[in-house]
Amino acid sequence: MNASLEMKKKLKWYALGDLNAFFGLMLDNMSDLVVMATILIGVFGLPRELVLYRMFPGSAVGVLVGDLAYTWMAWRLARRSGRETVTAMPLGLDTPSTFGMAFGVIGPCYLASGNAELTWHVAMATIVMMGLFKLVASFFGPTLRHHVPRAGLLGSIAAVALLLIGYLPAMKLFSSPVVGFLSLAVVLVSLIARLQLPFRLPGALAGIVAGTLLHYLLGVAGLLPDGSGFLPHLPQLQLTLPLPTLAFLDGLESALSYLPLALPFALATVVGGVDVTESAAAAGDEYATRDILLVEGAATLIAGLCGGVIQSTPYIGHPAYKEMGGRAGYTLATALFIGLGGILGYLSFFVDLLPEAAVAPILIFIGIEITAQAFEATPRQHYKAIVLAFLPAIACLLQIEVGMFLGHLGKGAGDLGGDALVSYRAIVLLGNGFIITSLLWGWCGAALLDHQLGKAAQVMLLAAVASSCGIIHSPLVSGAIFWPWAPPETISYHLVAGYLVMGMLFLMLGLRVKEEGGRQ
Repeated sequence: MNASLEMKKKLKWYALGDLNAFFGLMLDNMSDLVVMATILIGVFGLPRELVLYRMFPGSAVGVLVGDLAYTWMAWRLARRSGRETVTAMPLGLDTPSTFGMAFGVIGPCYLASGNAELTWHVAMATIVMMGLFKLVASFFGPTLRHHVPRAGLLGSIAAVALLLIGYLPAMKLFSSPVVGFLSLAVVLVSLIARLQLPFRLPGALAGIVAGTLLHYLLGVAGLLPDGSGFLPHLPQLQLTLPLPTLAFLDGLESALSYLPLALPFALATVVGGVDVTESAAAAGDEYATRDILLVEGAATLIAGLCGGVIQSTPYIGHPAYKEMGGRAGYTLATALFIGLGGILGYLSFFVDLLPEAAVAPILIFIGIEITAQAFEATPRQHYKAIVLAFLPAIACLLQIEVGMFLGHLGKGAGDLGGDALVSYRAIVLLGNGFIITSLLWGWCGAALLDHQLGKAAQVMLLAAVASSCGIIHSPLVSGAIFWPWAPPETISYHLVAGYLVMGMLFLMLGLRVKEEGGRQ
């Protein structure tokens, strides 16, 4: 008994690998803030003061609260299990809803009202309602995890990891190939091949530092592709205490009209939270699904109450951070760095300091690691179901790329015609709600591979219900949901019918197989 207590006292909840993991998680969070600031200030023209010193501090508080809670959960699991190698669940700002809130809620509200203060209150109210929704949904998470096979849970996040977390940053390498390839080489050697660097340097830190130094050396010599290279401006520190407030009530009525767009993003993070809990379990760290989701919902709610405009979510990088050697120290460091950065206003300086090409390899590694885990932790007979789960994520990637291309040309989907319009509509239908679609398709595929045709039919019924209101396959470019009896386009009826036809076919074939088995 005394020996057991002594062992628990000596357990270390932090390690050198936390430094690697901290850079990965911290930079991922900062990139979301940069994206939001660029859109709100640069595209819609919201006041810089409002965005940086009122919206961002509240959003940072959500990360502070969530990552502190996950740090404590990891410490508690390590004490309970007697393992020092427990890795905390990573939490951060949700990337898809960052775009969704900016282009679907905040920007349109500001353009319609011209009132920046009201726009902020509407965004706060939207985040508060998303947080409340996630708190309620968290109690259904364990049931979902119990019934959905790993091919569905891990296949959906592997698709996100490879195609969004891995592919999109890989494009940044070519903005400055010399810098990007140097950082990538360090990451591949240290984190993928697991070879030790000189002086036992952490791979993520070494890759970022090497790439950043080379970036500025090339900049001084005038050899960067875009001709840049000057050091960023010194940070303007401004103390902001994002205390809870009821100011969101002023925007509550207007926020109700944005819920059809916002709720699918909230639901997607709940499903993603179930996925990452399974991913952590596959890596050896068994967390309670409900607890993970409750923290996510509470962090989002607190962020909204404190003025935040971005929801918090568990990140899908747990296996990658474990591979880096992270324990609980990296989430504690991220909580303090992002939280204090939002309060003191120094985040923008660090974002400007680090070149994208030097940071991208860390995200590429995370994408590779999660994708590999999906296959390693899933039964071999379900590999085809994982591949099936990738297809909706491919559509989401194409939707992002095509949308950006059209935007740069000053055009929209309405400017397309003929086969181009038909293709784009198909991309939108498959891409909207892709995380849930991937989960359902992977689940169905695994059931079919196990010859459980009745279960596959049930999954298709769920897909029919989800497509009837736009949770998946919304025909609206925004991805907003709608009432089943009032779809925006008749294609929704066809999607529902298509899933029902598939379900009926699976059910009839299943009954036939059962009859033939009974005869034998």
